[in-house]
Amino acid sequence: MSRAFLRGVTLPNPTPITTKLGAVSAPYKDTEIGKFVKQSLTVDSDYVLCAAGDPIEGHIVAVENATSAGFGIGSVQQSGQKYVTFDGLQATPGTGTIALGDYVVCGTVVAKDTALSANTPAKVTKATQQPGVTEAGAVGDVNDQLKVAMFAWRVVSLGSAGTGAVGTVGLIERV
Repeated sequence: MSRAFLRGVTLPNPTPITTKLGAVSAPYKDTEIGKFVKQSLTVDSDYVLCAAGDPIEGHIVAVENATSAGFGIGSVQQSGQKYVTFDGLQATPGTGTIALGDYVVCGTVVAKDTALSANTPAKVTKATQQPGVTEAGAVGDVNDQLKVAMFAWRVVSLGSAGTGAVGTVGLIERV
């Protein structure tokens, strides 16, 4: 298969939202840029870092030095495309491959206050629950299926390696 043309991030991406980031008195710094986030279920208008296996609700694209009532303030991109590092399967991070069209969730995370490597974007794993796919004896419940479908990010390019192997970089898009 020819790798002559690879899809990339379309610029400009949709406009990010401005929101609170993190916990009060523990504001996020620019070291969190590029990491995946989800909406806080305890604080209004707040996004927190995803844990491994969480559906991706967005990723941090900017962080302000100023705070508001102790919260960090920044911008979250909720749609568009993002380069990612493939991290295998949700059930067994670090093993397995990802294919075109697979839906992904947050992979192995980099600790808060530790920046992502310049050459290694945030990691994703193939979601155990693939939206629209039902199998006899499938593991999980309908709520897991709905969460992945509501915040669906799908692999649209396997990148220059073209394999979907662990550690390779590809492109995902919010569906």
